[in-house]
Amino acid sequence: MRVLGIDPGLGRCGWAVVERAARGATALGYGTVHTRGEAVAPRLAELAARLRDVVARYDPDSFAIERLFVNANVRTAMTVGQASGVALLVAAEQGLPVAAYTPSQVKRAVTGTGSAPKAQIGYMVRVLLHLEAVPTPADTADALAVALCHLHHASATASHGGHDGTRAPGSGAPGSGVTGAGGTGGLGAATAADWLARAAPTSPWRGP
Repeated sequence: MRVLGIDPGLGRCGWAVVERAARGATALGYGTVHTRGEAVAPRLAELAARLRDVVARYDPDSFAIERLFVNANVRTAMTVGQASGVALLVAAEQGLPVAAYTPSQVKRAVTGTGSAPKAQIGYMVRVLLHLEAVPTPADTADALAVALCHLHHASATASHGGHDGTRAPGSGAPGSGVTGAGGTGGLGAATAADWLARAAPTSPWRGP
């Protein structure tokens, strides 16, 4: 399976293409699309064009996006929603099955806790994908985490004889058997060794 993961945003939209390999997962490409300017429409058009380029270059067979969550900042929520719509449009144009995950689901799949701080997410993404450094900016690391989350849930679903987990969790569809936030308390003060030891114990990349 080759999945395109998206961390939506108008100013910065993270993207990552991750493929399930025999002994884990491999990052084929990743980055962040930056758009600037006062007019929203041209920025959305630029984002769409850049994401289409990513799809054409890497030919993913599935699409995963971080689901828009409640945000006290109405302006931020609106722009994230607009960027999400553009990304979903690109997925639909290519006929890619779509899965959406909440931030806590992504954190739990990658780190083992739904309340992980940004630093822990970046660290675990680097470890799980055997990268030389933590991907920056954080939008890129988050997109990689979304892709890893989808591979994790698709693998878990397949191991239980279900479908491939490409429908949005929580929708009641086959392959949607994932929990909500969950997880234990924050680990902001934990050491790198602690983070690694607590990384998603059921993850297909971590083993028993």
